[in-house]
Amino acid sequence: MVPHLITALTGPINELEQRVLDSMSAIERWFRLEWMEHTPPFYTSVDIRNAGFKLSPVSTRLFPSGWNYLTPEMMPLAVQAAMAAIEKICPEARNLLVIPENGDHSARYLANLAQLTRIFNMAGLNVRLGSIDPAVKQSTTIQLASGDSVTLEPVIRSKRRLGLKDFDPCTILLNNDLDAGVPGILEDLFEQYLLPPLHAGWPTRRKSNHFKAYEEAAKRLGKLMGVDPWLINPLSDKCEEVDLAQDTGMDCLRNQVDVVLSKVRRKYKEYGIKEKPFVVIKADHGTHELGIVTVRDAKDLQALTDRVKTLTDGRKKPLSPHGFMVQEGVLTQERVNDAVAEPVIYTMDRYVVGGYYRVLEGRGVDETLEAPGSGYVPLAFEHSTQLPQPGVKPGASAPNRFYMYGVVGRLAMLAASYELEATDPDAEVYD
Repeated sequence: MVPHLITALTGPINELEQRVLDSMSAIERWFRLEWMEHTPPFYTSVDIRNAGFKLSPVSTRLFPSGWNYLTPEMMPLAVQAAMAAIEKICPEARNLLVIPENGDHSARYLANLAQLTRIFNMAGLNVRLGSIDPAVKQSTTIQLASGDSVTLEPVIRSKRRLGLKDFDPCTILLNNDLDAGVPGILEDLFEQYLLPPLHAGWPTRRKSNHFKAYEEAAKRLGKLMGVDPWLINPLSDKCEEVDLAQDTGMDCLRNQVDVVLSKVRRKYKEYGIKEKPFVVIKADHGTHELGIVTVRDAKDLQALTDRVKTLTDGRKKPLSPHGFMVQEGVLTQERVNDAVAEPVIYTMDRYVVGGYYRVLEGRGVDETLEAPGSGYVPLAFEHSTQLPQPGVKPGASAPNRFYMYGVVGRLAMLAASYELEATDPDAEVYD
């Protein structure tokens, strides 16, 4: 099944594609210089939405799962990137300990662990899976439908190191976003590299910080290409410590919805876009019971209030105050056959290594596709990142479109680098 690009052959998205292709040498040089000054996050996945008139990331994960959806053709890129990443951090590395999520694991997530193990094995490392879940008390091997097997082992913490029985790793790779908090077992490790760092987890990380950093990166790349940064940047703002149970902070949400919607309306008018603008309200860190709320106008704010009331009425344990982000909603005009789709880009070190289309039949172009029932169709990055076709008419070449996805994915990765540097608790501060 091949992704089918249905966006129109005229309009801002194809003008943007042309600018990207015309600026290819300058873009690659700019990224190269940026990586001389900044350290890329170890790995990321970036959800991108192509509205037909703009192309924007809407989510960047620093502990990505879903590696099992990368095809065998993508593996050489992933292995090479893994080698580059490990060589920069611990060139003599022999052993790698992967820390998965806690709790019961789906077959999909276990397949993700098997793929990560395969990538780093092929990069020359001994890889073991060490669980920090207190419920995992003995080594357990799970057979997968693919024929692979995954063995989870309980970690052993010595005074200053983390490992397994008869396994002392140089590097520890987290595939756990620490949404429940940072466990003490991961703190104060001695001469072991923990990747990504603890401050990349949700106890510290805020989506609003990421998109603030992304906005800065988009402005710089937009200036380089001579395009409006809005064409690659979703507008957003935030409200901190919203207490849904006490209605504290709801005024902030209402105000920010109005502010962001007003900005988007002006942009739509500027570009002659006839679609109705919308925003999404989502947790600023991790996830929240409220989920993702779509707001198109003032009437929808009452629906938000009703949804909050349903959540809070009759609860024995009140909802804790939480931060929320108000983000410009970005349509998706991509299709795989007749189903709405969105590209997801995977990176390791500073390289795009693959990706797929997330597909969900029955969803609208303005709805989230990250939901039960989603399917996954690979993007042909083994060709597209290497062989864009500059002479082809904009909108007519899948490799060119995929190259543009890769540029936006790397821009989000660069923003994550800025974000992690700004929130690093060990960074030196100069007056």
